Amino acid sequence: MAHDDDSQALEGAYQPSPGLSVAVTDPVENPGLPAHRERMTDKDPRAMKTAVRTVYTLFYISLAGSIWAVAAYMLFPIESGALIDVRYNNLFIGLGIGLALLALGLGAIHWSKAVMSDKEFIEPRHATRGKESTREAAIKAFADANEESGFGRRTMIRNSLIAAVVASIVPGVTLFRGLAPFNSEDDPTAGDPVALLSHTMWKGGMRLARDPDGTPIRAADVTLGSAMHVIPEPLTEVSHHDGYLEEKAKAIVLLMRLLPEQLKEDEDRKGWSYDGIVAYSKVCTHVGCPVALYEQQTHHLLCPCHQSQFDVTEHAKVIFGPAARPLPQLPIAVDDEGYLVAQSDFHEPVGPSFWERH
Repeated sequence: MAHDDDSQALEGAYQPSPGLSVAVTDPVENPGLPAHRERMTDKDPRAMKTAVRTVYTLFYISLAGSIWAVAAYMLFPIESGALIDVRYNNLFIGLGIGLALLALGLGAIHWSKAVMSDKEFIEPRHATRGKESTREAAIKAFADANEESGFGRRTMIRNSLIAAVVASIVPGVTLFRGLAPFNSEDDPTAGDPVALLSHTMWKGGMRLARDPDGTPIRAADVTLGSAMHVIPEPLTEVSHHDGYLEEKAKAIVLLMRLLPEQLKEDEDRKGWSYDGIVAYSKVCTHVGCPVALYEQQTHHLLCPCHQSQFDVTEHAKVIFGPAARPLPQLPIAVDDEGYLVAQSDFHEPVGPSFWERH
């Protein structure tokens, strides 16, 4: 087999198969770095001053956006209950936060592109680490970075950046105020979430009605294996401007019918059901999602948000998932006309268990 002169040099390291020729070319030369092209801000001091002013102006705009978001939270309080305040609250807080983050990002980008040093350099890799010389080199690298970025010298940029970054966090912290209970002289329970969720519209003798049309439910109409979404009958007469959604959110119930012998009832709760018909709060005891998925073969209720499962045959106890306690049961009975009615309100707070933590 014939080989050229260059391939002869490779015979010690690589032996080609018979009939295979090898062509070796010269290695590609390193072209090096392209010629450095100066920016306008590098050539013209006035352009550099303009760029610096633009950067810290953007940072101050970001600061103003953060302050406006906090002010909008106070000017349009959602606690007022007015729909227009809720809309303006969301609109102006969102605009303030959006402006703050946009200006902060634009300022940082313009700073890096127009003000910071853009000279190319090569940083050789080495195997040493942990030595005193390495530590000194690291300190020098930080010092060089500070010098090139101008962070230490350009005080207006530095101070405006720090102010904008700190202020950008404030709107988010302010919004947590909405999670705190607020007191009201007219309603002593307004500042106590436990008290608010301990009582609903349900009262003794109040009929169970279909959601949303408000039709009263006869016990004879509840078929075996069925599940009905239920609200208090008087709730259908409440205007949507009179706290309808708040009352409905607490009082929603899921009504199901099983064979009476399938129920495993405690002695003190045997009178809470009627002929295999049971009613449980739809509000999940994990974070308050609506528990509305009923599997009639296993008699399990499923919360679609985080997959908590409750056993309807045994007082809706938790059998899977993050929920901490069973769904509250609504005691029910039948009135003289055969309609299902509540015996009383729930005997425990509805909704997430964390409301009960003091």
